[in-house]
Amino acid sequence: MRAVLDRIYSAALAVSALALVLIAVLVFLQIGGRVFDRVVTWAGGSAVGFSIPSLAEIGGFLFAAAAFLALPATLRAAGHVRVAMLRKALPAPLAHGVTILVLFAAFGLACFAAWHAWLQTLDSWQFNSQSFGMIAIPLWIPQGAMTLGLAIFAVAILDEIAAALRGTDPAFIRAEAERSIEDGGH
Repeated sequence: MRAVLDRIYSAALAVSALALVLIAVLVFLQIGGRVFDRVVTWAGGSAVGFSIPSLAEIGGFLFAAAAFLALPATLRAAGHVRVAMLRKALPAPLAHGVTILVLFAAFGLACFAAWHAWLQTLDSWQFNSQSFGMIAIPLWIPQGAMTLGLAIFAVAILDEIAAALRGTDPAFIRAEAERSIEDGGH
C-alpha cells in the first residue's frame, strides 16, 4: 500500500510540474511571437500577429491545477506552512497528541473542500459551464484537477494520521527533522 500511495503522490506532483512547464512554454511562445513581430516590423516587413488566444485564462487554469495537485507531495515534504515551534516546545507525548489532533482537523477541512469542489465540478459538467475567454474551455476540466488534488491531499493527510496513530512520526515531521539537520534549522 505504501508504494501505491507514494506513486499516487509522485504522479500528482509530476502532473503539477508538467502544468507549470506548459505555462512557461505558452508564455515563451507568446513572447517569442511578439519579438518575432517586432523584428519583422523593424526589418520593414509586416507583423504576423502571432497570439495564443485565452493565454491568461489557460495559464490560470494550469496554475490552479499545479497548486492543487502539488498539495500531497508538499505535505509529506514538510513544505506547508505550519507552526512547529509549539510541537517542539511540548513534551513528546503531548506533541504527538497535538499532531494527531491537528491532522484530524486538517483531514476534515480537506474532505470538506474536496467534497464541495466535487459538487462544483459536477455542477459544471451537468450544466456544460464554459469559460468566457476566446476559447470556451469546459470548466469541469480545471475544477476536476482541483478536486483531484484536494482528494489526494485528503488521502495524504489520512496517510499521515495512520502513521501517527501507529506511533511513528508522520512523513512531514521526518522531512522537517532531516532538513533541520542538513540545513542547520529553519
